[in-house]
Amino acid sequence: MLIRLNRYISMCGVSSRRKAEELIKAGRVKVNGKIVKDFGVKVDPEVDIVELDGIEIKLPKKRYIVLNKPVGYLTQLGKSPDGKRTIEELLRDIPERVFPVGRLDYNTEGLLILTNDGELANRIMHPRYKLPKVYLALVKGRIKPALLREMEKGINLEDGFAKPDSVKVIRYENKNTLLEIVFHEGRKHLVKRFFFSFGYPVLKLKRTAIGPIKLNKLSPGKWRNLSKRELFLLFRAVGLKYNP
Repeated sequence: MLIRLNRYISMCGVSSRRKAEELIKAGRVKVNGKIVKDFGVKVDPEVDIVELDGIEIKLPKKRYIVLNKPVGYLTQLGKSPDGKRTIEELLRDIPERVFPVGRLDYNTEGLLILTNDGELANRIMHPRYKLPKVYLALVKGRIKPALLREMEKGINLEDGFAKPDSVKVIRYENKNTLLEIVFHEGRKHLVKRFFFSFGYPVLKLKRTAIGPIKLNKLSPGKWRNLSKRELFLLFRAVGLKYNP
């Protein structure tokens, strides 16, 4: 795989792509022992040796994990300006810098995929691949079968029509309803806005699956590596070949 030199430096975690261009123009970067000042030059990570100030730089090891994000954490890395907890606190024992693929609201829990594989991340989020995202939603009030059929048809929201892939009642909890709902798109607050538009505000929300990746019994606040089988299925679902 050929990668533009400035992008390669950025992918190695050395700097931003723009800063990488400055490093290259300054003559601080060598490819196979020769100074290169053209940041558009392409390199093959499997063959070429790239050095910055005489020190070889390499792509970090690819890492793929699943986190069960608890309620009360922001889906972001680094510190929050208002002092709220962020998921970075839950990832301190991971040496590689991984990034969340998509987001979950502060008050939403459940499955987050995190990786440093940018190509996979982009495909997971791209609507073209229609990866189903499965949620458990506890809503206020009892939803009857007739209304459930209306929900299956979809409804217009302020940012366009929203139609779930499926929606079904799991059980009734006193005066409330626990449902499973599946969307293959990821608009902001989509599940909450969808149910609210029918007059049923969401009390609790949990994502349990993205495509073939399931949360299963992973405890809140804990993470695990994706298995080779899961990676094979995930790569296949987004049209990529998995090479372990």
